[in-house]
Parts: sequence; structure tokens; C-alpha cells
Amino acid sequence: MRAVLDTARAEGRSALTAPEGKRITDAYGIPTPAEGLAECADDAVALADRIGFPVALKIVSPDILHKTDAGGVRVGLASAAEVRGAFTAIVSNARAYDPKARIQGVQVQQMVPAGGQEVIVGAVTDPTFGKVVAFGLGGVLVEVLKDITFRLAPASRDDALSMLDSIRAAEVLRGVRGGAAVDREALAGLVVRVSRLAADFPEIAEVDLNPVFASPSGVLAADVRILIGDAPPAERRRYSREEILAAMRRLMQPRSVTVIGASNEQGKIGNSVMRNLIDGGFPGEIHPVNPKADDILGRKAYRSVTEVPGEVDVAVFAIPAKFVPAALEEVGRKGIPNAVLIPSGFAETGEHELQRRIVTIAEEHGIRLLGPNIYGYYSTWQDLCATFCTPYDVKGPVALTSQSGGIGMAILGFARTTRTGVSAIVGLGNKSDVDEDDLLTWFGEDPNTRCIAMHLEDLKDGRAFVEAARATVPKKPVVVLKAGRTAAGARAAGSHTGALAGDDAVYDDILRQAGVIRAPGLNEMLEYARALPVLPTPQGDNVVIITGAGGSGVLLSDAIVDNGLSLMEIPADLDAAFRRYIPPFGAAGNPVDITGGEPPATYEATIRLGLEDPRIHALVLGYWHTIVTPPMVFAELTARVVEEFRARGIRKPVVASLAGDTEVEEASQYLFERGVVAYPYTTEKPVAVLGAKYRWARSAGLLT
Repeated sequence: MRAVLDTARAEGRSALTAPEGKRITDAYGIPTPAEGLAECADDAVALADRIGFPVALKIVSPDILHKTDAGGVRVGLASAAEVRGAFTAIVSNARAYDPKARIQGVQVQQMVPAGGQEVIVGAVTDPTFGKVVAFGLGGVLVEVLKDITFRLAPASRDDALSMLDSIRAAEVLRGVRGGAAVDREALAGLVVRVSRLAADFPEIAEVDLNPVFASPSGVLAADVRILIGDAPPAERRRYSREEILAAMRRLMQPRSVTVIGASNEQGKIGNSVMRNLIDGGFPGEIHPVNPKADDILGRKAYRSVTEVPGEVDVAVFAIPAKFVPAALEEVGRKGIPNAVLIPSGFAETGEHELQRRIVTIAEEHGIRLLGPNIYGYYSTWQDLCATFCTPYDVKGPVALTSQSGGIGMAILGFARTTRTGVSAIVGLGNKSDVDEDDLLTWFGEDPNTRCIAMHLEDLKDGRAFVEAARATVPKKPVVVLKAGRTAAGARAAGSHTGALAGDDAVYDDILRQAGVIRAPGLNEMLEYARALPVLPTPQGDNVVIITGAGGSGVLLSDAIVDNGLSLMEIPADLDAAFRRYIPPFGAAGNPVDITGGEPPATYEATIRLGLEDPRIHALVLGYWHTIVTPPMVFAELTARVVEEFRARGIRKPVVASLAGDTEVEEASQYLFERGVVAYPYTTEKPVAVLGAKYRWARSAGLLT
């Protein structure tokens, strides 16, 4: 392996030849057809005789990556005459395609026996996650259907088997219309071996086995392409879990904060930060630093942070970017472990060298940097509002982070409007140092946090994030809104695998592999964050819809399917039990349609039955506004019944869709505040939230 790769790199090549690829696949136990290299037509005929007809011929040149485009491939050659003619034509076509190309000969390869499903197995170097392995439908369909899935490399057997089930055409592999199923173990084993190959040798940029023929008797890679890249970039500095928790504890639970650039002048950031810290009731010490003031908002001001008495946990910077390096040196000499950099004017404006400089200073002094270019942060359980934005003090179980200041303010507005209780709201900005995996590690251990929601535009270290997510997801949900979905696939690629490994495609699969719930939009991220701590964890897959309107029942059923949930097949005894409470013109089954004219007693009786029966694991309620059962009457009876059962230890997730006049808005809020996730004017949103709860429960190993 090393000799092959070193030779190719010494020659300045970006790809291995077919014979070199054969040596590597043999070394990793990757099955390929019998083959040989012919330097003349007579050699080709002799090889074909030894291998056995029919054969395929392919040009071998380190300068021609796409052999078909160069007319360098012939297949199904069944005689010596056909082989001789194909050899001459292939070499001639290659010389016409690229007169300067180095031609080493022609590969003579055994034709793969007819039958088998064509798939692609490959690996690519992703800028965020490093080596990832890919699997999907192959052959001519690969670029048309783009039915492909990704996992981190090296992949385990379980990872590989999950990939076989993750593509849209998974049923084809299991056998359809009388066709035989492929050998799943052999196919999964091939995925594992390719992933190990890519992980073992960082200089391998891409691996492309396409097509691979998968059949009941095994797998065979008909074509192999291996590309070589530059040396991998130097790894960024990593901190241990203990180091992260120690730094984040002092950041999120500080006893003393200093504001560098504090001001008495209204309208300045340094004044706003000071006012928020003081007015927010932060119980620790607050030390303003300003060389031109003796007193700021009733607090003694210091000319330099080095003059501040005692230990300080956090230095908040509210000074122009050009003054940050010198002040950061003083923070380092003072031994302050955290710097919160509010000012802009760093990498986001092209000042990359200035940002590199502050990172170097911070690393020299052991300072963790939050920012720069952020709105600050809130740690509500500490009554800490270290930001120049509006204060927020509703304590609760949700931690929210954002890379964008604008998104951060949208988060703040949503939290205020919905009265969502938060444990923290943190801006990340340029992420010169502290990023999502640091905060995820902290919030995973924070007893005040039960759900974490993160807006991000990129990840500096995808593998560190996955590691932190895997440690957190078994304990609490992690919701991510990844911006930039439509920018995928912009980079050039030298293989099918590389072309299909657009940023978003890889993000989507790797985040799912880590157990993260990916939100499709900002509102969904915020609603998931608000609702998931409210909903109990489901104990099984059986979901039942109880509705007062047939139309709502149909839409709710569609939403159930769209969100990967299962409508329970109602057994006969349960069907009969529901029918005792609904009119003859209603409909049992699932959905249970009690019809719109029923009184509150019918809603209550059917909800009670749904909560009482242990075979039912979750309820979706569809309410239709009538004078017979007004919205608040429905809300009050539902909340009362749900609370009664929870007091008895029966805690099932219950979500509700309320259709009607404006009174349903108040009723929905009433229900939400009492543990029933309810929304007006939508059948999709409550079921989407329930689906998110189920996805987390499965990822956490709480629901099989």
C-alpha cells in the first residue's frame, strides 16, 4: 500500500492506475474480477484466453481519469478478433483524446456474470467530517437518482447495515417481484473494508467502486478508481472533556465578571452590557474597565484589567477590534480563563490575520474565546445577561445557540413571545475558539438544561461535534438547524462518490448517525426546542388519532406517515370500546372520528380510553371548534385528564391540533403550558414535534 501510494505521489499523479488499484483492493480483501495489463494486442488476446471470454478492455493511463469519455472502454468482447480490434481502437481513441497522455497499456478484465444489482461503494474526504464512506445505487443510475447515503469512516458493521436500509431503493436490495435478495453481509463487509482503506491512508482523497455487482452469492467491484490528495491539514487544538467542562463552568456559572470598555454613555455597547449585568440581578462581582473613568454606573472603574482585585472568571470585551489583542494580553496576565468578544471587525470582514493573532494570544495564556462578532450570552439560572441586546430572564430547560446575531435575536423574540423558559442563549459568531462541541459538552451535563437547540452555518470540527452529540443524545435531545442546504456540491470532484458528496448530503446523514434531530427551518428548530421537554418519552410505536373532524383526521394521518410514525392497527376489543362512546355515524378504527357535534363528555371519554389502554403509546388529538364543545372547554378537560393520568404514573405524549376561530389560540397556549403540545390552524406542526420526540427516543436507545 505504502509503496503504491508513494510511487504515485513521487510522480506527481492524482490518481492510481488500474493495476495499482488492483493491488490495493487485493490488500484489503475487496473482490474484483480477474484482470491483467496488456502492452500490445497479442498480450491482450493471450490474457483474454487465460481469463476466459467475454472480457472488457479499458485504457490504463495516469493522465486519463474518465476512461469512457476518452473512448477507452470496450465491453462484452467474445473472441480474439474482437479483443485485437478493441485494443487498437482504445489506444487510438486515447491518443486522440489527449496526445500528451502517458499510456501504460490496456487492462483486460473478466466480464462480470449477468445478474446482480448495481451499487456504488466509495469514500471521500469531507472538509468538515474528514473521511466518510458512501453507499447507494450504482451504474448509470448513480448520477440520475443520487440515491446515496454517508457515514463516518471507519464504519462498523452496524453502520454499514444501516446504510443498506437508508437509501430510498432499499427494498430493491431485499428482493422485489420475485427477485432474490443480495448478500447483505457481503455488501456490508465491502462497505466496512472501503471505509477502513480510506481511514488508514489520509492521502487517499476518494475511492470509487462503481459499479459493484451485488447478488445472492456475494459482491464484485467491476471498476475501481482511487484518487490521491494533498496531505491532510493540521488538526486544530483539541481540549479534553475535563478541560472543556472546567472552562465552560466558569463561563456559564461565573462568580466575577469584568467588562473591558464599560461606559457611562448610553448607546455604547459597553454601557448596555453593564446595565444588563446590573439590572439583570447578577449576584457576582461586576468590574468595569475603562482608563478614562473612575466610576461607571455606581461601580469603581479600573484603568486596566490587571488592576481588578481577586479572581475573575469572564472578561467581556466591548472595545474596537484593533484594541483587542493588547487587552487580551492583559487578560492572560491576569489569569482570566474566558474572554467574550463582542466586537466585529475580524475574519468576517477579511481581517483573518487579526483573528489568528488573538487566537495565538489566547492559546499562549490558556484563555477560551467566545466569539468574536457576537451579541454576547445569557445564562439565566445565574441571572447573567452579558449582552448588549434586550434582557431575558424566563428560566427554563432549553439551551439555545446561534452562529448568527440576527438568528440570535429571532431566538430571543420567539422565547419572549411563547414564554419559553431557557437555561442559556449563546452567540458563537466567528467561532475562533469555543464552538458547538464545547457548548454541547457543557449543556449535556448541565442539570438545568433538558433540550439543546443550535443554529449553525458550519462546523469547525465535525468529528468533535459528533463525539459530543453521541455523549449527549442518550440524556437529552439535540436539535440542529444547519444553514446552507442549497449550496451543496459546489466543489469539483474526480469521482462519482465525490460529486455526490455535497456538503448538505454528508451533513444530513452524519448528523442523523450522531442522533441529532435536524430541523428543516428556524421555526421548526424553535418549536422542537420548546416542545420536546414538555412531551413525555413514548414507550412504543402505536399512535392513535382522536378527532372531531374527518378532514383533520385525514391530514393528521398524512402527517403521521410523513414523520415516520406508525398509526396503530386497532384490535377488535379496543375498536368496540371506542364505539361505545361515539355516535353510530362516527367512525372508529384509526383515526377515531367522534364527529364535530359531540359534547365535552365524548372527548373526555375517548381521551381517557386512549390514555388507559397500555397498547396505545401516544395520542394525537384533532379538535374542531363548535359551540357544543368550545375551545377552552376542550382545553381544560384535556389538560385535567392528562394531568390525572400523569399523577397515576401514566405519562404518554399527547399533541393536539385545534381548528376554529381565534379562541383556539388561547386554548392552544393553555394546553401547552400544561404539558399538551398544541397548535392552532395546523395539522402538521403537532405531529412534526411528536415525530421529533420519537426520533430522539430511538437515537437515545429508549425506543427500539
